Amino acid sequence: MLAGEVYEAGHHGFLERLMATRERLWEFNGLRPSMVDEQRAILRGLFGSCGQNIIVNQPFRCDFGCNIHVGENFFANFNLTVLDEAEVRIGDNAFIGPNVSIYTACHPLDAPTRNTFAEWAEPVTIGDNVWIGGSVTILPGVTIGDNVVIGAGSVVCRDLPSDCVAAGNPARVIKNLL
Repeated sequence: MLAGEVYEAGHHGFLERLMATRERLWEFNGLRPSMVDEQRAILRGLFGSCGQNIIVNQPFRCDFGCNIHVGENFFANFNLTVLDEAEVRIGDNAFIGPNVSIYTACHPLDAPTRNTFAEWAEPVTIGDNVWIGGSVTILPGVTIGDNVVIGAGSVVCRDLPSDCVAAGNPARVIKNLL
């Protein structure tokens, strides 16, 4: 799965891992908002790696968690969804608006093949000092550079260079910051 090869998403081992992650997310999402230390402890146990200063507003959803790596000073607003079949790497000082979705899972276009639960995954990389507006969708295989602002409602389906503002569907650079 992490190598980008085709795998059977309905495989028993994957389903067990997904269920274990959902149990942890149920616990995280059920904590009182004031229980910040307990929330961070769950996230540290769930994520592959993370900085010391992380805030993820509830609710939060992901598939595995262990494939998510976030840097220092990470903030995610309500309803972040990360389908982390491949690695999702987010740098330092990242701010994510509400209702953002980050996807790594890919599915065949051919319906009979898709119906076999065949899928593959492509990693997503987000640089340092990135601000992602509300309701942005980031598709598999995308790399976003450093110092990027992505406008609300955008769909990011291709790489974005550093030092820019991007927006739209599909997202495109609308302003260079240097």
